[in-house]
Amino acid sequence: MVRFETSSLTPIHWLAIALAAISGLIHLLLAVIFPVLPFQVSFVLAGLGFFGGIALVLVGYRRRLIYAIGVPFTAVQIVLWYLVVGPTLGSLDTIDAIDKLAQALLIVLLVALYARGR
Repeated sequence: MVRFETSSLTPIHWLAIALAAISGLIHLLLAVIFPVLPFQVSFVLAGLGFFGGIALVLVGYRRRLIYAIGVPFTAVQIVLWYLVVGPTLGSLDTIDAIDKLAQALLIVLLVALYARGR
């Protein structure tokens, strides 16, 4: 049986969890919207990666390591999006803007959580 270890989670943790869930849901939604195989697989893996990270934090598994892995994982999502889509700020659609804002804020929170050692 899996036990959640949430008593030590702070509001910063919960905000980071919410941001990761937003990005995870968006990626899984994109896998349905864009069923082109290479993109679909990458969207599913990214979505599962965000939810996997959430699950590991909720059960209290090596949280500092999860934060440290989460920063480059999330940053890679931003870089790959930029390389594939090649957007300009004027051409961002709503879902892209929400996802990238959530990811940028998530990176900041993960760095803060890592620095705190929690």
